[in-house]
Amino acid sequence: MRDSNDGYWFVPHAFGIGATPVTWQGWALTFGFVALSMLAVTQLPNRVAGNGVLFALILLFTLVVMRKTPGGLKWRWGGRG
Repeated sequence: MRDSNDGYWFVPHAFGIGATPVTWQGWALTFGFVALSMLAVTQLPNRVAGNGVLFALILLFTLVVMRKTPGGLKWRWGGRG
């Protein structure tokens, strides 16, 4: 697990693109994203509103993950960075 003092909430995957939460802030953000996404698609009155809110949530979540992951989100090939 990474030191929480370095400011990163996620670590990048070794292969492919993606990141995994490693601090409580990263896990809280991930669980909050999932909960709000489920509420958006199940509780909003129409499909267009639910999809619009879901799109905004995905965009916001992705931007935060990119900012809080060392090196950002990019395709990785193992040890070559």
